[in-house]
Amino acid sequence: MSNQLQEAERPGIAQTQEILARIRDFASAELLPHQEEFDSFPDVPLPVRNSFHEQGLGNWWIPERFGGMGLSLEDSVDVVSELAYGDAGVAFTLFISILGTIGLSLYGTEEAKERYLMPMVEEGHCCATLGSERAAGSELTKIATTAAPSGDGLVINGEKFFSTNAGFANFLVVFARSATSAADHTAAVVPRDADGVRVVKRWETIGLRSAGTYQVSFERCRASSQDVLNGPGLRILEIALNASRILIASTALGVARRVRDLSMEYAKQKRVSGKPLQSNAVFAAKLGQIEMDIDAMRHVCRGAAREFDAIMSEPDAADQFLRKGTLRSALAAKSFCGRTGWKIASLGSEMFGGLGYTRESIIDKLVRDVRHVSIIEGGDDVLRDLVFNRFVVPADNRV
Repeated sequence: MSNQLQEAERPGIAQTQEILARIRDFASAELLPHQEEFDSFPDVPLPVRNSFHEQGLGNWWIPERFGGMGLSLEDSVDVVSELAYGDAGVAFTLFISILGTIGLSLYGTEEAKERYLMPMVEEGHCCATLGSERAAGSELTKIATTAAPSGDGLVINGEKFFSTNAGFANFLVVFARSATSAADHTAAVVPRDADGVRVVKRWETIGLRSAGTYQVSFERCRASSQDVLNGPGLRILEIALNASRILIASTALGVARRVRDLSMEYAKQKRVSGKPLQSNAVFAAKLGQIEMDIDAMRHVCRGAAREFDAIMSEPDAADQFLRKGTLRSALAAKSFCGRTGWKIASLGSEMFGGLGYTRESIIDKLVRDVRHVSIIEGGDDVLRDLVFNRFVVPADNRV
């Protein structure tokens, strides 16, 4: 695709600001009033997701040629921040389809792109990505799920552990080891209602409790050759993780902004030595540091997203990504925002005193919600190891 076409597909600043205003209104009207409900491990809030689609906001990153709004990943940072301000679990549900759609849009057949991406805009479809397994969390080379050639396609057998949205997704992007070569991996799109797909259970998580993360098994499940992605499976997963890791980092930004605002509201009411807490110099210094940290988080996320967008805008984006794989900026954004968001949420909890350690304050939920940023899609130690091996050791020795 030409750079000119990519540029033409991007919404202008005014349109982007209008979309962000609508997202903010959605979070205020449909997420903030339902915090206790979202934290009670309810059924996945499909009505909320459906409402998001009905308002013309769903899957906002899908390119215009497939009917979407075509927002850049850089602008998506602010979209996710606004959603996570309302509820991080709902935000995760609404954006995590990007993990599967990036791989599909770069390496799928044209027929598959039209068949799966267009209904995401027209009908509000979503997808789930299935990579991790019992013995293949951080070490994806240990994937045991197999994909064996059979007729005009593949037959998939195995079990996947943690896959958000898989219980209600319309299609799945499955990563599997080649049954004929243990060193090779493949990625294939499978309709959620295909024979042989079974949801084993929904995991009960301590945070993001309004999201749905599932264990899924595959038994003699067929994938058409038209739905097999063209490229090495694990490399495709690496590439797609760049986008989702940046947006996961952006949820920490939204949570941190919420903690800041709640702390200020509390400080106006709470009195210490006869004066409002907000006039206390120690409190003011802490909030000043939080504000600087929030600013740094946003810049780190948008900078990483800008690098991703720059590659995506090139006509040979698929080839460039295959050469680059994991982006250092995406790893840095996720790790930095995970640790910084955790620090801010913990500090907010302390500011509320004893109330911050009870269920009487929403701070409790925010502390648990933000913890996911440093755990899923590569814990901080995993990301630090990746940075060391890919970007620190001498070039001749790099993995």
